[in-house]
Amino acid sequence: MVSDLPPDPRFFVLEADVWGPLDTQFDKAGAVNRGDAPRCPQCGEPIGLLTWLPPYRVELELHGQGFGDFAAGPGNDVLISERFAQAFRAEGLTGLLGFHTVEVVRARRKRKGPKPGAVPAYVVVSPGFGRAAVDEVRSHLRHKKPMTCAECRYSSLDSIHGFVLEPGTWQGEDVFRPRGLQGDIVVSERFAALVKRHGFTNMKLIPTEEYIWDPARKGPPAARSAAPP
Repeated sequence: MVSDLPPDPRFFVLEADVWGPLDTQFDKAGAVNRGDAPRCPQCGEPIGLLTWLPPYRVELELHGQGFGDFAAGPGNDVLISERFAQAFRAEGLTGLLGFHTVEVVRARRKRKGPKPGAVPAYVVVSPGFGRAAVDEVRSHLRHKKPMTCAECRYSSLDSIHGFVLEPGTWQGEDVFRPRGLQGDIVVSERFAALVKRHGFTNMKLIPTEEYIWDPARKGPPAARSAAPP
């Protein structure tokens, strides 16, 4: 229940550990079936990419020394190892949808290194779209265009220099895509503790207030002027 949530929760942006020691990525293999993109229930605009429908076949790209427990690829979905999936469900974490078995049709090494071992079993999961919303006032976002829908809170962004969630909007999920930043995967402290406790690999957990995305190097937004007395 919302009333049982911690009073001052911390959140992290989940990303693959690109160029890390167990950097594993995937691409969809063969003919790919796609469904409709998720849309905002209020304005009707898409809030994600086209959904991936079965069969789930992938090619793995091994950029590190071995296979990681997490793999990013195109679309809204990610791969997690079966051992990660088992721990996630056994410990009662929430927010991942699907858990569909994946057929790995090929695994290719993309950098020099020893011959990889056996390919672990993977499942495909989709982080859900949560009710948690980005706090526009306390976050450091540089906008191209202003927000037009109070529900999905979509706005075109130039850069992110840290963000926080609006108090009272998080519903307790351990993995979710927040309103206003549906392209990012945000996780709870429970998720971070699970990763650390089991030593799951190929994941970076960046505190949301320290997260930076600035592809054009425009820097943080100008400081807001203080309200008049």
